[in-house]
Amino acid sequence: MGLLSFKGGIHPPHAKKATEHLPIVDFLDPKIVEIPLRQHIGAPCDPIVKKGDQVKVGQLIGQAPSFVSANIHSSVSGTVLDVKKQDTAYGFETCIIIENDGQNSIHESVTPKPDYKTLSGKEIVEIIKDAGLVGMGGAGFPTHVKLSPPPEKTIDTIVLNGAECEPYLTCDHRLMLENSQSIVKGLQILMHALNVPNGYIGIENNKPDAIESMTKAAEGTGIHVVGLRTKYPQGAEKQLIYACTKREIPSGGLPMDIGVVVNNVATASTIGILFETGMPLVERICTVTGKGIKSPKNIRFKIGTPLSQLVDFCDGYAEKPGKLILGGPMMGVAQATDTLPAMKNTSGVLVFSEAEAKLPEPSLCIKCGKCVSVCPAFLEPIQISAYSLMHDYDKANAYHALDCIECGSCSFVCPAHRPLLQTIRVAKREILAKKRK
Repeated sequence: MGLLSFKGGIHPPHAKKATEHLPIVDFLDPKIVEIPLRQHIGAPCDPIVKKGDQVKVGQLIGQAPSFVSANIHSSVSGTVLDVKKQDTAYGFETCIIIENDGQNSIHESVTPKPDYKTLSGKEIVEIIKDAGLVGMGGAGFPTHVKLSPPPEKTIDTIVLNGAECEPYLTCDHRLMLENSQSIVKGLQILMHALNVPNGYIGIENNKPDAIESMTKAAEGTGIHVVGLRTKYPQGAEKQLIYACTKREIPSGGLPMDIGVVVNNVATASTIGILFETGMPLVERICTVTGKGIKSPKNIRFKIGTPLSQLVDFCDGYAEKPGKLILGGPMMGVAQATDTLPAMKNTSGVLVFSEAEAKLPEPSLCIKCGKCVSVCPAFLEPIQISAYSLMHDYDKANAYHALDCIECGSCSFVCPAHRPLLQTIRVAKREILAKKRK
């Protein structure tokens, strides 16, 4: 297939050279892990261990209380030092603090799963649910929820996101090079679970080695590896689906409305490993990079490792940090401290220098229309932003604020440096709050 894409979008600097050719390195022996009981969209888990308990790797320590939630497992073996609330990337949440004994003792519940071909779709989804899998591209949506469409929704296609369109991040790129077989196996398991005939893996063409690696791994499976034009936000759900299938999600709709389920390549890889080893989601790969980091790396780490330890593993800060972001620079979230724990959806730790982090002063809109021309959701960002600033959220809603995918393309191209994305986010929150009432 030729290079595919979507309408709109931007071309920010890739800034991937520091880590795109660096193999994944392991940092799997933190002295202490701080495991939040909410690392996902949905309800936080209930702790099922207490201070003083001994735990092992893969042991269930947080039970999901509802359908839209995800189990939490211990990433190390050792002693529970405390169960208390503290700061996390999701806010002030309950965390289970575990002192690592260095033994890496595996819990007896961790055993290889049966051949997925002998299991029903419901059995596969239940295994994934028990393992606490979530979307590992950054959103953290519980995977079993995506795999449980209503009976009236007929799913015929699964798309894996290997675009990794965010600048700086290269962890998915390295995963596709170093562990392509587990990604393909994970996709096959997903296809079997939903009984779908079509499987796609979308990869931007600035990763030709990843396209080659995944194409070779997918030979003879019927899975299509799709080369995508390098453009941000090529990895956004709606844009990825359109590029791969030419299907459009209606306003207010979901991928399942057009017969599609989307997952990240890292999620699929974890599913492949889960069925091979039985190990739930207790570790992942992230990119630690930026001019503020001395030795950028792609790191496989234990869930709950403090961000400061990941920075130290990269030889520390190159200079006084100006901004620390979890994720990429476009959709990531700035954090106030590096004492927070890294979580299931921590795809990147990006550190800007003070000079890079300085924001230009906004000026008046010059009506250039650039934000409209690049918006991949075909919105008018300046209008939504203007009504948000006037607190007229009904008018913002009339301009389809809720269809904004928060990619930040509008803010990136704005010559007046208007806070378009930030004010649209405020409007979305207010509109949703009103709808809930």
